[in-house]
Amino acid sequence: QVQLVESGGGLVQAGGSLRVSCAASGRRFGVYAMGWFRRAPGKEREFVAAISSSWSGGSTFYADSVKGRFTISRDNAKNTVYLQMNSLKPEDTAVYYCASKSSPVAGATTYDYDSWGQGTQVTVSS
Repeated sequence: QVQLVESGGGLVQAGGSLRVSCAASGRRFGVYAMGWFRRAPGKEREFVAAISSSWSGGSTFYADSVKGRFTISRDNAKNTVYLQMNSLKPEDTAVYYCASKSSPVAGATTYDYDSWGQGTQVTVSS
């Protein structure tokens, strides 16, 4: 099992930028895929972005709604995955969750991931 702790959420105006981070501990971080999901008020948790392990090429995947605005990256030396969010919109307001998958290849559904952080709130004002 891996422990995940998100940080970096907050309040930002529409059009602004924010970076959220997720620090992992408990297993070999670099070997496993990581993902970001979000849950907006009254909605289901949805996929945002994912990154495969560096060992399997570090491929990245994005939801259509964030493609071109968000960037996922990982720093294996720091056991940390990041989500850089640019051109934020009010509809990006949600609790953002980091997730770890017990395989090197990224997935886009919640069922793919076996460890979750507690979430960090991102609020985008209009």
